[in-house]
Amino acid sequence: MSVQSKHGGTLSEEEFEKFTLYLHASNNREDDQERARILGFTHEGVRIAPGAIVRPNDKANIHAHVYIGLHAYINGDVTIHSQVLIGPHVSIVASNHQYSPQDDCFSARSDEVKGRVVIEHGAWLTSGVVVTPGCTLGRCSLVCANSVVTTDVSAYAIVAGSPARQIGRIDRDTGEYHWG
Repeated sequence: MSVQSKHGGTLSEEEFEKFTLYLHASNNREDDQERARILGFTHEGVRIAPGAIVRPNDKANIHAHVYIGLHAYINGDVTIHSQVLIGPHVSIVASNHQYSPQDDCFSARSDEVKGRVVIEHGAWLTSGVVVTPGCTLGRCSLVCANSVVTTDVSAYAIVAGSPARQIGRIDRDTGEYHWG
């Protein structure tokens, strides 16, 4: 069943215009929190920007005061702890399709045991980051723009690149960034 059929059919021209304006002009705290509520996220202060697709296995795994940016994509066994910032166009996908020798293609089966993704308290994933299945991003880690995370990231680490490598660290006591 299509989403339109499930939720009342085709939009009128006026409804479509309002919907379009809402999607394109509503990236603000109030609308982002209301969007999260409508989508079933109940923890305090969860904000979801327009265009984001957020489908964790358990909505309770998106903790309080999480911001999910414009057009982000989150799917599968993903846990995002409190105070996490996820920038625009970030992709976080838990599990992988597995190659099937019998069919000589990638199947619809997923390896959910190995694919779990955990983002710990206070992490910041900047614009365009990709997190591959099976990664844990440590407390207050910083992932620079367009990085591809393929392994675990230590707490307070600054990582960048494809694949992401540590390029610095954040001093827990002073907040200063240390490079190299």
